[in-house]
Amino acid sequence: MHEEEDLTDSILRYLDHLTQKRMLSANTVEGYRRDLRLLTEYCAQNQIHCHNQIQPHHIRVLIAERHRKGSKSKTLQRLLASVRGLFGFLIQQGQTQHNPAHGIRPPKGEKKLPHTLDVDQMNQLLNIDESDPLAVRDLAILELFYSSGLRLSELLNMQLADYDPHERSVKVTGKGNKQRVVPVGRKAQQAIANWLPLRDQFNPESNVLFVSQRGTRLHPSTVQKRFKQWGIKQGIDRNVHPHLLRHSFASHMLESSGDLRSVQELLGHADISTTQIYTHLDFQHLAKVYDEAHPRAKKKKDS
Repeated sequence: MHEEEDLTDSILRYLDHLTQKRMLSANTVEGYRRDLRLLTEYCAQNQIHCHNQIQPHHIRVLIAERHRKGSKSKTLQRLLASVRGLFGFLIQQGQTQHNPAHGIRPPKGEKKLPHTLDVDQMNQLLNIDESDPLAVRDLAILELFYSSGLRLSELLNMQLADYDPHERSVKVTGKGNKQRVVPVGRKAQQAIANWLPLRDQFNPESNVLFVSQRGTRLHPSTVQKRFKQWGIKQGIDRNVHPHLLRHSFASHMLESSGDLRSVQELLGHADISTTQIYTHLDFQHLAKVYDEAHPRAKKKKDS
């Protein structure tokens, strides 16, 4: 019935299937339509009229062309997903037996280096001298994030019993319910010691270490909002958020120690390649120092 069906008609049937049978939103279907339009344009330029004529090398060339024109890895990934979806549909319909986009991957996107605060900026952020209970709580949270390199979920789920002031450590439950014990620095210890006597004022409903004003478990958006407010109040020139402190912790630890394995363990990274991104940050810092200090690297001053 559809064996020699025009490619455009095949795509229209697929988009209709997404709308009528899979009940996808209009925006999602429009995204598929835009992606598959790129396929039809490529095929028209190459005298390809039917879906059965499309081979894997055609898809590779299409992806390479879009990449040369500036499409990002995520955009190309979506394009491939759209083409795979189309041919998956045609296979189900008995109109073809192969999926030319199967197994093809887009070029890897560049990993964005995480933002960090330098040591002076961290000191500026943490220089909070207020006795308001919420400010005392927030300082303890900020100090603990920077002291121990925590993820937001790890801090929110932390129980009173997880903090051991005698061992100066905290037990953390990370991704995949993996537990690790990390040190707590002197400043964070002091900040937590200041918070604990005030915690009962909020009539806590659970045994989590940090509670909201209503005594409930803190919501992620509350912490993010409070961090942003403190960043503005303390004059930090960028958006302060929990992961920024984790990144800063990792960068400063690596810069001082050079011990990648230990930093990996402290952060709870399963794969050391995740931790290695901080070596790039460290190199950027070293390169800057080099450019400013080395006689052969210094820029000549205008005479």
